[in-house]
Amino acid sequence: MILPVVAYGSTILRKVCDDITPEYAGLEKLLGDMWETLYNSNGVGLAAPQINKPIRLFIVDTIQIVTDFNDEDKRKYPNEEPIKQIFINARKIEETGKLWGYNEGCLSIPKVREDIQRTSHVRLSYLDENFLPKEAVFHGITARVIQHEYDHIEGKLFIDYISPLKKRLLKKKLDDISKGKVHTDYRMIFNK
Repeated sequence: MILPVVAYGSTILRKVCDDITPEYAGLEKLLGDMWETLYNSNGVGLAAPQINKPIRLFIVDTIQIVTDFNDEDKRKYPNEEPIKQIFINARKIEETGKLWGYNEGCLSIPKVREDIQRTSHVRLSYLDENFLPKEAVFHGITARVIQHEYDHIEGKLFIDYISPLKKRLLKKKLDDISKGKVHTDYRMIFNK
């Protein structure tokens, strides 16, 4: 089932989310719904708070974005390894590498894109969909998407990384989003 995406302005997007256990009711269905919602909205990542669930769960699929790389992207990110993965109860261990800018957007903040500086590598510990413990280092575009989704379960948004001046310039757009004055090709829940 395709779920509505929570829009900017909702308090759930600012909540540090809670861990879950294997007994979390309806997890398999929730994961299926999250994948369906992600693909319906043409996203590359989706975190549980974006579908109104304050839990430490997010999904990432960078296969299409990496497959669609043009020649310049292939030169910039020659070792990019795309993933389709579930992250449960993730914890960031470290961020390393150079800071680099990339134009980010967010399903919860439609029609807003900004260049955001992030590190090129991130190391996470997490549980997979079978609740098996994992630890891995991700790099490039995949690391960026993971950092973006990880921020969601920590109550942060990509616009938190922009300068106060840029944020002031976006104020009207952000206010409009929180009031439901934005059109998207996917369903949203607005904080009115």
